[in-house]
Amino acid sequence: MDQLSILILILSFLIFLGIGVPVAWSLGISSLLTLLVSVAAGTSVTTIAQRMGTGLDSFTLLAIPFFILAGEIMNRGGIANRLIDLAKAMMGRLPGGLLYVNVIAAMLFGAIAGSAVAAASAIGGILGKRMEKEGYPKELGASVNITSSTTGLIIPPSNILIVYSLASGGVSIAALFIAGYLPGLFIGLLLMLTAAVFVRKKNIKEGEKVPLKVLGKSFLNAFPSLMLLIIVIGGIVAGIFTATEASAIAVIYTLLLSFFYIELKIRAIPSILLKSSETTAIVMLLISTSMSMSWVMSVEEIPQSISNSLLSLSDNMFVILILINLILLFVGVFMDITPAVLIFTPIFLPIVVEMGIDPVHFGIIMILNLCIGLCTPPVGSVLFVGVGVAQTSIQKVVLPLLPFFLAMIVGLLVITLFPGITLWLPSLFGL
Repeated sequence: MDQLSILILILSFLIFLGIGVPVAWSLGISSLLTLLVSVAAGTSVTTIAQRMGTGLDSFTLLAIPFFILAGEIMNRGGIANRLIDLAKAMMGRLPGGLLYVNVIAAMLFGAIAGSAVAAASAIGGILGKRMEKEGYPKELGASVNITSSTTGLIIPPSNILIVYSLASGGVSIAALFIAGYLPGLFIGLLLMLTAAVFVRKKNIKEGEKVPLKVLGKSFLNAFPSLMLLIIVIGGIVAGIFTATEASAIAVIYTLLLSFFYIELKIRAIPSILLKSSETTAIVMLLISTSMSMSWVMSVEEIPQSISNSLLSLSDNMFVILILINLILLFVGVFMDITPAVLIFTPIFLPIVVEMGIDPVHFGIIMILNLCIGLCTPPVGSVLFVGVGVAQTSIQKVVLPLLPFFLAMIVGLLVITLFPGITLWLPSLFGL
């Protein structure tokens, strides 16, 4: 293992990030600089390019652009409104009901769209003004929206679970999808309990009573949208189609449903395709450069070095998991979730597997951990979107955001220490 190469890899990456170079370019350039230490320039450039191409050569990855497209269609096709109406009918009457509505709607929309940013934008945009009108503190509403939007990355179908499957070398996507339900719902429940404390403290009044007839109508309106989850997850678990095929079916279903709701016009299709292509290009560039860095780290034996260092500290499974969680919490503050999963999965997964930890359980722990980073500056994309939608500032949101951070960290600790929360459903389905 070349200590100089490791030093160049880490320092160059941190320097590029520090001066504002985009994460994808920082990953690729630092990988190239590291390789230049021991390999000729022409060969280094060719090797990095090949590794980037090889990293994208996966049938499984085809699911990502399709799920991105399905999420964009949902965002423009009136599906978010119907999910919010259902959540309002269920929880709107309770004191602080709109906060609970935000959590439930974010879980439903985020799960179907598979994007925390899309959930924060859609749900926050619709509920934000309503909350402000009814006297909710703006920063409290933004805090709930920001943190609850990340639950959709755990509740399937989720693009980042597909990325983890790729980085892990083939952990079952079906098992990961099923495993995400209970942890995602558990985090959502903790966020609602935290919101309830604020409701009592701020003395927020209860909302209007919703007649049973309205609840039934809201459920019927949202039922076709909810069916997407059943079709996609049910089809994958039953072995009817793969995750990639399910993503294509999701596109067709959301497109037909949006036309059925008469909220999506034919002329909007080109802009939807363009937006989806832009998002896909960003994600794929991140994946390709992350895979090149993973390869460079493998060549330099960095995973083995970190593994030996951690195992020398303790041979207790839970101590190692806590240490890994602390490292990932720190990483999540400075790195976006996709490259973090691709880079650190090959490093930490062999360690936890050696200690007898299920790779499905570790995948949920890792992604939940990095979800917290999406809500923190300086890289937290969901934080910036949530603050922008609420028309407030990060400085004003930080204080009310802290209890929700704490709730997510408590949830992470519980899920880490009790693997049955993650693994019960997959075992029930024989996955």
